Parts: sequence; structure tokens; C-alpha cells
Amino acid sequence: MIESSKPRKQRLFRYNAPMHSRQNFVHAHISKDLAKKLGVKMRSIGVRKGDSVKVMSGKNRGKSGKVLSVDLKRAIVFVEGVNRKNARGREFQVPVSVSNVYITDLNLTDKQRNAKIEAAKAVRVGK
Repeated sequence: MIESSKPRKQRLFRYNAPMHSRQNFVHAHISKDLAKKLGVKMRSIGVRKGDSVKVMSGKNRGKSGKVLSVDLKRAIVFVEGVNRKNARGREFQVPVSVSNVYITDLNLTDKQRNAKIEAAKAVRVGK
């Protein structure tokens, strides 16, 4: 983040942040069961397409599903099964803030993500 503690400068930093930095803004908490299953002591990890999440607040509270897409610009995710109808009866996806979800299952097809989890395991074993 930025060194200043002023909210105005924090907001400015987030608004003008480049896309590679915005990846850090889309982290969500991991469920305790998943952390135990993976053997890590991590609190949160970046949300990616294919992860299973549970919505914790808002109108869709309690709904679970897979992440269909992640919007880095707005720091939101689109979750399968979290949708509503418009006036014409057409269904569309409802955006959910990353801060309002927690991860229940990870998509572990990415080698780099697996390496990150293995490194977290090594840190825990090392202590």
C-alpha cells in the first residue's frame, strides 16, 4: 500500500493503481476447513475464476457457487447462482464485492498458485 495514512491519499492510490497492483485488492478469507485441509495458516488468498465461494453479506447472503469472473477494476466477483431478473424478465449476474465473500474451495489447476500454497506450508512447518 502507500505510506500515507490519510484516507484521501489511500483512495487516490486505489483509484489510480495499475492492474498488476489491483490483483492484491481481490483477496478473500479462506474458510477454516479449507485452511486445515490444505495445511496452511493463511488467512486470505486471491480470488480466481473457478474458486468456490460463499456470500457472507447482502441480499444474497448464504448463497454458494463458483466464481465466473473477477473484475479487477471494480474489485468485484460474479458468482454462479447469484443473479436476478430485470423488468423484462431477463436474468443477469449480480456483482458481489470481494470483501463480502469467503473461499470454500480453491481451483488448484495453476502451478504458480500451488507453489504459493506449498511455500505457505513450508513456512508453517519451519516454525
